[in-house]
Formats: sequence, C-alpha cells, structure tokens
Amino acid sequence: MNKGKPRADRDGFRFRGGHPVLDLTATLTGRASGRALDLLATPEDLRRWLISAGLASAVDKPAQADLDAARRLREAFFALASGGRAKWAVAAVNAVAADAAAVPVLSSDGQVSRAGSAASHLAALAREAVLLFGRDAAARVGACEGEGCGTLFLDASRKGDRRWCSMGGCGNRAKVAAFRKRERAGKA
Repeated sequence: MNKGKPRADRDGFRFRGGHPVLDLTATLTGRASGRALDLLATPEDLRRWLISAGLASAVDKPAQADLDAARRLREAFFALASGGRAKWAVAAVNAVAADAAAVPVLSSDGQVSRAGSAASHLAALAREAVLLFGRDAAARVGACEGEGCGTLFLDASRKGDRRWCSMGGCGNRAKVAAFRKRERAGKA
C-alpha cells in the first residue's frame, strides 16, 4: 500500500490523501461545493483507479457489482474519516475486510506484483482502513480548508497542522488570496 507523502494526480485521479483509503474518498469530487462528480463512473474506472493508486498491478475485469461495492466502501471510508463511527460504516468496512484479499507476490528480481479481482483488492484496502481508523492515526485525518475542496488527507506533518490537500493547489490559492487581501487593506 502506498502511504505517506501525497502523490501527484495520475490517470485523471487525485492522490493527495497520503493514504489509499483517503484517496478512494477523493473519487467523488465536489462534496464540499455541492457539485459532486463521481470519477468511478464505470467498472473500467474502478480498474484504472486500483492500478493508478498502486494497489494493483493487474485487475481482472470488474463487474458492476464491484463498482457498487467500491462506492459503498468509499462512503463508509468517508463517514469514518469524517469523525463518525456510524454502525453501518463500521459494518461495511468489516464485511469487505473479511473477504479474501489480494496477496502481494515477490518475484526473484525483487519486484512486487498484486494481481486479482477488484473485490480482492477492495478487501485489501478495507483491511488498511481497519488499521487506519482503529489506531491513533485516525486523529490525524483532516479535511482540506480550500474553498469548496474538503479533500481528506492523513496529516503526516511534524506539528500536525496541515491545512490543505496540496500546497501547489488549494494552499497556493489560499496564500494568494490572503496576500491580495493584505494588499487591498494596505491601500485603503
């Protein structure tokens, strides 16, 4: 699982959460602004996301049921990351985590591959969610303060004071807006 420093956008998906569980929640954009856009529109989108997120090197062709399961899991992750412990969200994550998970395989040249069904990769991701939300790291989950953003992230900063999903995007816009506001105040 790729955890730690947020990665750049890849294949049309945002990877700024610092944890794949939180990155899955970002596949429904515009929650905070009320202009929601589901980036997991088709089963093929789910396959692409699993590979782009680094969770899989290959995924068997997903079915509509896999996409529906991923969307339910995404909403359960969002509910848990937002500070709630809703019974439905806990039950949803635990149910998927109990399924057979994709197993990483080490080759003789040191490469790791993760192949399998979408369901097996979602099970592995649900297990990561159990670990994330069941330990102190859950307290370090934050939401971007950028206007209309709300992207969830794992705050890995030393002081625990991260405010934006990315400094290059929302952080930069906020700093520019603050600078312009100070400039206008200075001219008044």
